[in-house]
Amino acid sequence: MDYINNTPVASFIFIFTIVTSIYAFNDKSLFGKFVLSPYNVSRRHKVYTLITSGFIHADWMHLIFNMLTFFSFGFALESMIGSLNFAILYFVSLVASDLPTVFRHKNDLWYNSLGASGAVSAVIFSFILFQPFSKMYIMPIPFGIWALAFGPLYLIYCAYASKQSRDNINHDAHLYGALSGMILTVLLMPGVIPFFIKQVMSKIG
Repeated sequence: MDYINNTPVASFIFIFTIVTSIYAFNDKSLFGKFVLSPYNVSRRHKVYTLITSGFIHADWMHLIFNMLTFFSFGFALESMIGSLNFAILYFVSLVASDLPTVFRHKNDLWYNSLGASGAVSAVIFSFILFQPFSKMYIMPIPFGIWALAFGPLYLIYCAYASKQSRDNINHDAHLYGALSGMILTVLLMPGVIPFFIKQVMSKIG
């Protein structure tokens, strides 16, 4: 109950995403209604899927990875920036992270995208602005690295992977979600920049 009382938005997103994703695993009609089709959205059909696609996942591994990451950062971030700001950050980033995908694949009838990865990336990068020296772990590296170092490495990797397009992962959503998260955090919490600089200077000073 403490989570629901203290971080209601993160609690709702966490529970609703898990329930909806599991339901969609067994209900192809819901899956079809929620999944993002850039071809349709670019033609102003099923525009709502810019949001609903973030509440379904391709499989159990996809769901577990995103929700574990969200649980690690989302609740803490809502406590730091407030519920309203967190809601704005998450849902605006969810849409913003998918817009480049819509533009890139607007003529690809076969292409679909789903998952909360874009919004989760936004949460991570917002968190980094507040906690640049927290430790982050990347498999298979057996030790944590500073969030400050993780951020640039992650962005470089996403940009590279997006250009290669050798897998079925929407790296564009990761990249633009991360950028959206940082931009929105600065807009919503202008004091985060001097706070970030102060932490960096105190560490290297």
